[in-house]
Parts: sequence; C-alpha cells; structure tokens
Amino acid sequence: MTLLEQPNETKVDNTVLTVTPSAVAIIKNLLQQREIPNHALRVFVTGGGCSGMQYGMAFQEEAEPSDTVVETGGIRLLIDATSLIYLTGATVDYVDTLIGGGFRIDNPNAASSCGCGHSFKANDGSGAESSEGCSTCSSY
Repeated sequence: MTLLEQPNETKVDNTVLTVTPSAVAIIKNLLQQREIPNHALRVFVTGGGCSGMQYGMAFQEEAEPSDTVVETGGIRLLIDATSLIYLTGATVDYVDTLIGGGFRIDNPNAASSCGCGHSFKANDGSGAESSEGCSTCSSY
C-alpha cells in the first residue's frame, strides 16, 4: 500500500494548491514575526459568507492525520479532506492594493465568487446564487 492509499495518513502533494511567490514571502514573514517558524498555514473552506462558502486561514503547528500537505518555497500548507474537494487546482496569492493587502484565492472550482474574493459559490451547487449584500465587498 502506498502512502496515498492508506487511510488517516498525512499526504504530501505539491500539485493540489499553487502558492505565488508573493504569498510565500508574506507567509514566511508572518511566521517570522510571530516567532512560529515551524508552523504551517492551514487553508480551509467553511459554509458561510455572502456566496455560501468562505475561505479561511490559520497557523497550526502539526498536520492532522488526514490532512494533505503542500510544501513549496520553504513553507507548508495544510488542507483537510473536505476543503481539498473545493481547493484542488486553486492558487493562493497575496495582493497589495491602495485599499489594502490580503490573501486572495483564485479557485477554478468556484461557479461564482464574491467581489472581495473571500467567499464563493461552489460548482456543485452549494451556496447562494449571488453575492449581493456582501458587507465586505460593499465597503470598497
């Protein structure tokens, strides 16, 4: 049995999620500023947001047994099995605009996205039909 076939084993797969060089640099900087150099960034999807699903990120020291780990540019990203369904093929970027900077996920699995890029409607039909009323978007 290979590592990818074993249940409840952490899988390392660098093809699941792409991370731009600018996002890698920001993540490294945040890890250094917070003095947590051995932590990874968990990228996840939960229900909510103005479009039905929303992205989340949090630092975590260890991977869970069922996580997929993406290692790139000297950083690690952790993705749980449910979020993996929605994030496969996505790109994590960091954009800096006059209004402010932040992480942005370009997700090919999204049927539509909120204007602010923090929530989306999945291609599988989950989520709301529009992003109208997004308090984050309307603040721009």
